[in-house]
Amino acid sequence: MKKKFNLEGLGCANCAAKMETAINKLDGVKEATVNFMTQKLVIDGDDEKMAEIIKEAQKIIRKIEPDTRMVKA
Repeated sequence: MKKKFNLEGLGCANCAAKMETAINKLDGVKEATVNFMTQKLVIDGDDEKMAEIIKEAQKIIRKIEPDTRMVKA
């Protein structure tokens, strides 16, 4: 299952790369991409784990860049 999100307030390309790397390490994630230019996050992961993946992804994003909000696209 693929889920798409807008990353409101993302202001750092290096931070976007760190987010992508960390989210890709989460259990159940097949592929996650963060595009700094479009400020979008796409997560492809296991259906049954998606709720947990999204919750953990939000924690990662807040930790790396506290002012960035993850909003469903």
